[in-house]
Amino acid sequence: MNIPQNLRYTKSHEWVQDLGDGKARVGLTDHAQSEMGDIVFVTLPEVGDDVAVGERLADVESVKAVSEVYSPLCGKISAVNDALADDPAAINNDAYGAWLAEIDDIDDMEGAVELLSADEYAELTKEA
Repeated sequence: MNIPQNLRYTKSHEWVQDLGDGKARVGLTDHAQSEMGDIVFVTLPEVGDDVAVGERLADVESVKAVSEVYSPLCGKISAVNDALADDPAAINNDAYGAWLAEIDDIDDMEGAVELLSADEYAELTKEA
């Protein structure tokens, strides 16, 4: 399983990339996409939406089920990956390249939700 060291992770299987200047990119982990199976549809937030920790950020539909993706941060949606509308399976092909949304105006990157290091996330997924 691919778990890049430069990202942070949530217990609900989202990844977070700190882009600096109060901005972060969020996506679904390789573990999550693997468990879901073939992803066939993605519902993304709207640019300008406010998001809060633990709120629904997006929906991802696979051949198995529809799953909610939760926001690991508080802030405002500044960009979404529109390419996923035409190619939702890109998440299966490259979970860390197929980001869902960028969140700007983040108050506290570390304190928003308990973000795990790559090693901590690997330990979490090993137990699952």
